[in-house]
Amino acid sequence: MSNLVIVESPAKAKTIQKYLGSGYEVIASMGHIRDLPKSKLGVDVENGFVPQYLDMKGKEEVIKDLKRRAKKSDCVYLATDPDREGEAISWHLAQMLGLDMNADNRVAFNEITKTGVQNGMANPHKIDLDLVNAQQARRILDRLVGYKLSPFLWKKVKRGLSAGRVQSVAVRLIVDREDEINAFVPKEYWSIDAKLRSAHSTRQFAAKLAAVDGKKIEIGDEAQAQMLLHRLEDASFVVTGIKKRVTKKQPAPPFITSTLQQEASKRMGFQSKRTMKAAQELYEGVDVDGMGAVGLITYMRTDSLRISADAQAAAAEYIRGAYGENYLPDKPRVFKSKKNAQDAHEAIRPTMPDLTPDRVKGSLTSDQYKLYKLIWERFIASQMANALLDTVSVDIDAAGCLFKASGYSVQFDGFTVLYEEKNENEEENQKMLPLLSMQEVLKVLSLDGNQHFTQPPARYSEATLIKALEENGIGRPSTYAPTITTILSRMYVEREGKQLKPTALGVVTTTLMKEHFEHIVDAAFTAKMETDLDNVEQGTADWVSTLDAFYQDFSKTLTQAEEAMEGKHVKIPDEETDVVCEKCGRTMVIKIGRFGKFIACPGFPECTNTKKIVQETGGSCPLCGEKIVLKKSKRGRSFYGCNGYPACSFMTWNLPTEETCPQCKSTLFQKGGKSGKLVCEKPDCGYERSLK
Repeated sequence: MSNLVIVESPAKAKTIQKYLGSGYEVIASMGHIRDLPKSKLGVDVENGFVPQYLDMKGKEEVIKDLKRRAKKSDCVYLATDPDREGEAISWHLAQMLGLDMNADNRVAFNEITKTGVQNGMANPHKIDLDLVNAQQARRILDRLVGYKLSPFLWKKVKRGLSAGRVQSVAVRLIVDREDEINAFVPKEYWSIDAKLRSAHSTRQFAAKLAAVDGKKIEIGDEAQAQMLLHRLEDASFVVTGIKKRVTKKQPAPPFITSTLQQEASKRMGFQSKRTMKAAQELYEGVDVDGMGAVGLITYMRTDSLRISADAQAAAAEYIRGAYGENYLPDKPRVFKSKKNAQDAHEAIRPTMPDLTPDRVKGSLTSDQYKLYKLIWERFIASQMANALLDTVSVDIDAAGCLFKASGYSVQFDGFTVLYEEKNENEEENQKMLPLLSMQEVLKVLSLDGNQHFTQPPARYSEATLIKALEENGIGRPSTYAPTITTILSRMYVEREGKQLKPTALGVVTTTLMKEHFEHIVDAAFTAKMETDLDNVEQGTADWVSTLDAFYQDFSKTLTQAEEAMEGKHVKIPDEETDVVCEKCGRTMVIKIGRFGKFIACPGFPECTNTKKIVQETGGSCPLCGEKIVLKKSKRGRSFYGCNGYPACSFMTWNLPTEETCPQCKSTLFQKGGKSGKLVCEKPDCGYERSLK
């Protein structure tokens, strides 16, 4: 017999072929093969939202090859990804190849290992039409919003704009946060901080004023702080309370899609797109020395914290051998998924817990290794025993003023021997306190009043935006990375370091949307829409009725907006620069074009002067002395080059610094990160110095 197995990618095909062996041919469809047309709506709104699917351009040879191979095969299995998108690809393949829609020809692999593939092949099933309809409904809904609303934005704001159901809400979150920051008024407050020491120890520790005369204190200004400091001038600091307890610290659960993206961003600075690319590669399979192609992690698009009993047992066996029996909990941990989780797949975990990151490091790219190590450590730690902390809280009285100090020591490290969740907002760990006794008089090393101001809310980073989208029920695991990529590429949002900041275009568009399309940019409405679409997936709602309910209201709103905005056009405010136009003397402004931001003269069309935006680095070219500027390659990778290009072709991947070479006075460049070295790139100099 000849069996054909169709997957999406060549890497996945290679791994699965290894496990199936002869008698099976595994080929890739290279993703979707059919989609709605790009040039028109492609949906018959008047007759049940019937979509018009076309073969995708560029896929002609792939489609021809699939049909030829399917015709020669006795049985065709559809093994696309085990989610809504994968189910839709299988359905399109079945339609295109003329397969029996009632046949058990759909197989799914939660993990691409020998066991995972064999289990999948042993349990084929029919294509799940509820999943297919859910994907169709989402695709058509997004098409309706995009193709009906975008032309409105073209006419009223700027040609080429796009609107999206999830992306518009994401931009609104960022714009609303910027409004909060701009409206924020800092409030002054003071703290009284003491540095103390026991007579029996050389270790100093910090204590903070918490109450005065039995009442909690809030110090609003310097005068109040000075009054308290005057009161404390000759006071004795006496220990009046010591509370000791043992605190249990539990490990974080294994990753789901959103938490993986957040943690990869916080720990390694990965953008969500980069994280999901590496995760997809680890899932589909990589060539590991001595093992061949193997899938290293389970499916990476999931919102479930469920772990299989086999995986728990394998993790326990590894922990027992590597750390000892006392590092295992009394019973295997069970983590509870969120209420609205679909629970279609396990949490993200290594397929073979005993396959440590060090064992596979030589077979992985840098990104693959970093992400695998993160996933492996998080999962193994989630199956380990609690850490036990001896915590101490101390009350100290000084002239009726109550100071508090706290600290801890580790009684048993438990899971923290391997992994601890990174929390950007968490204060530094409290230090261990010296051994103190009741009524002990402490030595005052310093006593200071410190001024503070309340801080505005922070701008969203990718990590915190994904967390906000998840908490608000906006989007699903597969949509977070594409949503962020879209709002950046459409220039509604820009990066400022790790932060996401709305552009003038994003602010203007969101303001217009809030005024005329409140539902589209309303988080609660979008979350309800997500739930409605989930109901389609679960078979409890009809996809056509769901679309119709949305479209009827949306169509009326669009008509009303067009009437209200008749003859009106919203101008995007220009951002002024300090650059003076050398042709006419006007102050130039920043504008947004097809390829991003540029500097232009506001006197257009009389003056057509434009310039590229140049980001200077402070360094000088080692060849000609011109300024070194930050540039981007065609693939978007940052590098540094001479501002005198093309007359001077100097470029480097190394970061220019403010230091100069002691030998030739040329700019020094940092190579190899913080633990690398400083190098001089002037020809024939050769100077370098380690940063360690």
